[in-house]
Amino acid sequence: MEIRIESLIAGAQEAEGVVVVIDVFRCFTTEAVAFANGAKEIILVAEIEEAFELQRVGVGDVLMGEVGGKRPEGFDFGNSPFELKDVDLTGKTIIQSTRAGTVGVTAASNADVIYGGSFAVADATVTNILSTKPEIVTLVAMGWEGRIRADEDEQCALYLRNTMQGRKPNHDAVRSLVISGEESQKYEIPTYPQWPIEDREMALDINSHPFALVIKKEDGYFVSRPENIVNNRSL
Repeated sequence: MEIRIESLIAGAQEAEGVVVVIDVFRCFTTEAVAFANGAKEIILVAEIEEAFELQRVGVGDVLMGEVGGKRPEGFDFGNSPFELKDVDLTGKTIIQSTRAGTVGVTAASNADVIYGGSFAVADATVTNILSTKPEIVTLVAMGWEGRIRADEDEQCALYLRNTMQGRKPNHDAVRSLVISGEESQKYEIPTYPQWPIEDREMALDINSHPFALVIKKEDGYFVSRPENIVNNRSL
């Protein structure tokens, strides 16, 4: 099995095989919480306007996402796992638009299979990918808005690669590296309420959710759903 690590939108466009689009802060951490709270499926779109149009034609129940870290006007929720923590989403179809994770998914046109990647679902993702014995796995660290590399996504890519290769990364060491990174610092600034410190804590709770996030194209839409761990393989 060949494991490649790519970055940003260009990396998503070039990715092949089983592709993991990684967005730790916060797209695929927020998705994990949404599914844990009962969401049925999440439709991923690149642009805010696409989300509104889907809602207009009756597709989806809830709008969730962000621009510049903030909930767009007219959306039900921001891109915040902490905001969703106690929200009952049972049976809901969510439409999600972010500036990195959802954009990366829509850019991965050469992928055979797409997974949403974050620390929250890391080992479950590895387990399910290994169960299919793929020839190529591409891990795409999306970074800040798909344009600037960010430590949390690059570290998550390394974590996934090491775990796939049979090594067991030290969770505390990984968290420490991420917390020292530039993107992590904004969660400590009180004047940035769109980035609550609780979001960072939830994003760095490694393996907090026992499922992967598999994304498939259905009727022209990219749809994310939780995928249970295959064969309960122990990592």
